[in-house]
Amino acid sequence: MKLAAALLFLTGVNAFTPSLVNNVAQTTSLSATATMSRFDRIKANWKGPTIQTTDTNVEFSYDEFEKAVAETDYSFNRNDVVPGTIVQYDNGGCIVDIGAKASAFLPTGEASLFQSQGDTIEALVDLDTEMNFQIISEEDENGQLLVSVRRIQYREAWEKVQAKQVEDEVFEAKCIDVNRGGAICLVEGLRAFLPGSHLTGQLPTEDLIGQTLPLKFLEVNQEDNKLVVSNRKAVVEKQMSDLSRGDIIQGTVKALKPYGAFVEVGGMSGLLHISQISYDRIDDLEKVLQPGLNVKCMIIDHDKVNGRIALSTKTLEPEPGDMLRDSSKVFELADETAKKYHERMEAERKAREEAAKDIVLGLGDSLDDLTGGGGSSDGEEADSSIDSLIDKLV
Repeated sequence: MKLAAALLFLTGVNAFTPSLVNNVAQTTSLSATATMSRFDRIKANWKGPTIQTTDTNVEFSYDEFEKAVAETDYSFNRNDVVPGTIVQYDNGGCIVDIGAKASAFLPTGEASLFQSQGDTIEALVDLDTEMNFQIISEEDENGQLLVSVRRIQYREAWEKVQAKQVEDEVFEAKCIDVNRGGAICLVEGLRAFLPGSHLTGQLPTEDLIGQTLPLKFLEVNQEDNKLVVSNRKAVVEKQMSDLSRGDIIQGTVKALKPYGAFVEVGGMSGLLHISQISYDRIDDLEKVLQPGLNVKCMIIDHDKVNGRIALSTKTLEPEPGDMLRDSSKVFELADETAKKYHERMEAERKAREEAAKDIVLGLGDSLDDLTGGGGSSDGEEADSSIDSLIDKLV
């Protein structure tokens, strides 16, 4: 180093000579280039065109935009119902834009109340669909919320079920499962229990799955999440509306009791009292009727509110005691015998009316004699008394 300085001094070269300064600058530039990485060199040479941005023709400035963002309220609380749009399917659900700082996530299990086992998110919701979502979580570390459609539909389903219960009308639902106690039906997306004792005409077997049944509510309790329905009640109500006294119906003997037989008529249970089986005395009911026997009976009374009917076969006997001698003959001629029975009843009714009129007219003459042809007010009272007597006698 000292030798180099001496040579410079002897040659008369000054350290601030321009040529020397240029050489030093060039040496410094080369040294800096040598320290750059390959990526930095490529970036310096090929960084592309520079885009100049300006807010000259924009209605608001960047400062105003930043202020607007800061003032925007992104307050979303659990259980809030907000509108949103499904924008993208994702693993195990889909992304939903609800206007928050970050997109919300809709899990497949929360996508719909009406879904079958194995349904995918694509089968449950469509992209770009606008609907309401219920927030079911707080924001995570990324500001994302979990939302649900199923919980909104669940609440709406209970509202519909409660409205149906108030109307107390017959509705239809599909059976989706069976168990030892009965069957499970889907009512407005809710699982309703159908007890086996309230199932008409069949048992709760696998054959029942997929069938659509008429039903009525037995119990609706949202707090306990309890929904119980009856098929028998719906069937009985429909049949009772079509039945009237004097109709001939077919049924099957289900059980024998000391006081008579229970006959199933299209899901209803009718009582055939022992006094209504035959005009003759019955000492042993089992010799006349047996469980499983198909019979024809006449309806002599019914209770539409409780779904009960009273039956008779003695009104169908061509001759008194035929039920004991040949019950099949009674059932074969049931329609013809019933027609004659109605004609006889009508004739007896008319005879009673005529007899009642004769009695009343006789009483009317006696009243006239007693009153001695009184005023009009007395006559009106007498006519009123006569009408009431006719009603009682007929």
